[in-house]
Amino acid sequence: MTNKGRRYGMKIGFVGWRGMVGSVLRERMHEEGDFEYLPDRIFFSTSNVGSQGPPVAGEQPLEDANSITALRKCDIIVTCQGSEWTSRTYPQLRKRGWKGIWLDTASALRMEKNSVIVLDPLNREMIKEGLKSGIKTFVGGNCTVSLMLMACHGLFKKNLVEWINSDTYQAASGAGARYMQELIKQMVSISEVSNPVADALELDRAVIERLRSPDFPTESFGVPLACSLIPWIDRAVKAGQMGQTKEEWKGFAEANKILGTKTPIPIGGICVRIGAMRCHSQALLIKLKNDIPLNEITKIIADANEWVRVVPNKEETTIDQLTPGAVSGTLTIAIGRLHKARMGSTYLRAFTVGDQLLWGAAEPIRRALRIILGTL
Repeated sequence: MTNKGRRYGMKIGFVGWRGMVGSVLRERMHEEGDFEYLPDRIFFSTSNVGSQGPPVAGEQPLEDANSITALRKCDIIVTCQGSEWTSRTYPQLRKRGWKGIWLDTASALRMEKNSVIVLDPLNREMIKEGLKSGIKTFVGGNCTVSLMLMACHGLFKKNLVEWINSDTYQAASGAGARYMQELIKQMVSISEVSNPVADALELDRAVIERLRSPDFPTESFGVPLACSLIPWIDRAVKAGQMGQTKEEWKGFAEANKILGTKTPIPIGGICVRIGAMRCHSQALLIKLKNDIPLNEITKIIADANEWVRVVPNKEETTIDQLTPGAVSGTLTIAIGRLHKARMGSTYLRAFTVGDQLLWGAAEPIRRALRIILGTL
């Protein structure tokens, strides 16, 4: 039997498969026929042990995701359960001598020395070298980081980037399902008190009054998001990080780890939560190392990978193709508004949008599993 054949026979465990990212991952694996390569698959649950799993689980009941003994049966564990579960479970498994491969969408292990952040269009060789060297922990990157790297892949591949400022506009779904539900509740609440036929000032006063009402639904976000925005995502990082939130810090730390840079590329910006349901957008200011004509830049970006799509910098194409509504549910990474900035000919402006549940979360893990199995 070949090595590839033996890998097909591995026991693959799935944890967190019912959440948003887990559901998208299962959907993509079904679409791509990935489960055909995984005849021995085990589905786990933290709350419904013994009940029936998804159709791809066959007749096998759900096993206990909190049982180290049950998890140790797996050769590979694929988890979308979240950092809290990872932080509690992963050390126990390793302490008990488990030597399997861990694939995780959560952030807990991303910056560990012996982990690889997976984004194979950019770092496929790093993933393969990690496998050869005995690395057992592979983690999906921060959603906005992965989407920004995919959009600007060609510029990084040509070593043209001196630094990037990336201001993000992140959808409610990036925070989780209950935040999406709260956004809808906020929208409904506003619609109930506003009169669409009122004059503009009357309508404005009604909305503001509702947003500031003590019974406005803000249990999850803490403040209104509908008809507003939140210019803070995640907690503040420790002193010395220049006033950044953790989400902003990831733009520098994770991007450079994915790229494997010897001299880190400065990457910064402000992360903002907006009232979009799905897809993260980013406004980029890129300092290039060289003065390159815009038509060449456009070709470099467009040719980098099969998922990036350059949107012409025209009103009709921009408003039609460069929005969350246009790319939601697709693997397309749209980038447009490409033009040189007034600061000089080596400064490039751009705007990009991509589905954070796909290339920002599930797709890198799906593809990394196929690489590990030798089928991609």
